[in-house]
Amino acid sequence: MKVEDFDFHLPEELIAQTPLLDRTASRLMVVDKQVGEVEHHHFPQILNEIQAGDCLVLNDTRVLPARLMGTKEPTGANIELLLLKQNEEDVWETLAKPAKRVKIGTVVSFGDGLLQAECIGELDHGGRIFKFIYDGIFYEILDQLGEMPLPPYIREKLDDQDRYQTVFAKERGSAAAPTAGLHFTEEILAAIRAKGVEIVFITLHVGLGTFRPVSVDDIDNHDMHSEFYSVTEEAAAIINRTKANGGKVISVGTTSTRTLETVASRHNGQIVAEQGWTSIFIYPGYEWKCVDGLLTNFHLPKSTLVMLVSSLANRDLILDAYAKAVDEKYRFFSFGDAMFIRPVR
Repeated sequence: MKVEDFDFHLPEELIAQTPLLDRTASRLMVVDKQVGEVEHHHFPQILNEIQAGDCLVLNDTRVLPARLMGTKEPTGANIELLLLKQNEEDVWETLAKPAKRVKIGTVVSFGDGLLQAECIGELDHGGRIFKFIYDGIFYEILDQLGEMPLPPYIREKLDDQDRYQTVFAKERGSAAAPTAGLHFTEEILAAIRAKGVEIVFITLHVGLGTFRPVSVDDIDNHDMHSEFYSVTEEAAAIINRTKANGGKVISVGTTSTRTLETVASRHNGQIVAEQGWTSIFIYPGYEWKCVDGLLTNFHLPKSTLVMLVSSLANRDLILDAYAKAVDEKYRFFSFGDAMFIRPVR
């Protein structure tokens, strides 16, 4: 298939720049792939879509305030670092701007010297490896000095950084939020549990590669970025029991989905407790092994995320749904509205 097969017209003004004050106030488009129709609701309708005996799977990754603004010593030149991946204690792969000013041996200071970093390696495309130097606890200093690494298409400043975290965020490590989870509140989660739905948390640390455009014409030639995931014994047991009892596994977000399908693909459809790295690329033609229903946001044209959603439903149905979303002025992407692909019952 061609990347152009997943293109659609998206007016720039529909890309949500700021979150709604109420997490649950977003709209919810429900896609019924069995009958090929879409319905328009608001997010609390999700309570009517998930049934007793189902399992709701959420990604509990926590976004790091991974953007650091510093100065090069001794010149005072401005340097921006974006933390991408921790290689070992105090050693991180980063994206440096402007990269041409950063060579091996360069020292960058943040917060009047509260944190320092020395470049110890160079990578492609502006990547640099830094060793950080500080007194105290690194993550506490990062919370003090760092900024949220908002996606490149969001140009507005985020006043409340917690709005780029889910209410259940726990495991530090993401460069971006699992945004489908941003719609949930503790009250909605409690109401879902009260219906007899099991809620399970897994972890996938979202990398910046999730925003990388597909640069090939034929999607068979696209190489996905790699991301770290972790599944616990408890989560695996609940998911497998749900499937065995005839319940539906409802995945929240493409990150949870990629984790579940990675593990199920490696273990003949079963979910097991494990951690590792996944670069799974899901697009039409993929044989689904675990996920029955999906809650996700509205994604950008020609993105791997649109391809994944088109695989679970149907490309023509999804593109028709997206056209309706544009006509109805749904809000797109990280701070936008939600789509629910209803499982077949």
